Amino acid sequence: MYAVFPVMLALLVVIAPASSDAFAAELTSPSPNGLTIPKGYKKWKLVGISHRKDNESLRAILGNAVAHRAIRNGGTWNWPKGTILAKLVWKDRQHPQWPDAIIPGEQSHIEFMFKDPRKFASTGGWGYARWLGQKLEPYPDNGSECFACHTRVKDNDYVFTRPAPLP
Repeated sequence: MYAVFPVMLALLVVIAPASSDAFAAELTSPSPNGLTIPKGYKKWKLVGISHRKDNESLRAILGNAVAHRAIRNGGTWNWPKGTILAKLVWKDRQHPQWPDAIIPGEQSHIEFMFKDPRKFASTGGWGYARWLGQKLEPYPDNGSECFACHTRVKDNDYVFTRPAPLP
């Protein structure tokens, strides 16, 4: 009996973070257009980073497995159906021991783009959703506001993000 306890504890340590991620996604209300936060997005791989000077924010852009296959195959000018891009956004904060460095401060929001050309035909094939703050409150827009901004990158399949080059 006592030999089983360390194994059970180890499993709990491995499963708990994934479960809490899934649990948080399930507790969050859908966006006005019915989209929900994808389970497991915190485990997705990095696609790129960006810094917006206009609203002083840092962004980490993650992609699901479909997105990363497209990146490896050079398909980022026409992302395939099933691609999901996540944007995790924090307000800028000055590093306390390095004044020239900007680090993530308070979480501002998270955003997702879901590629489905049929379902989202009216918005360039993408569904857009955003949740605000630590409580992940749905942003009161059905994605039309996001799409209006993304039309400037229509020739890049409505995606601003450029995958970060690696050696």
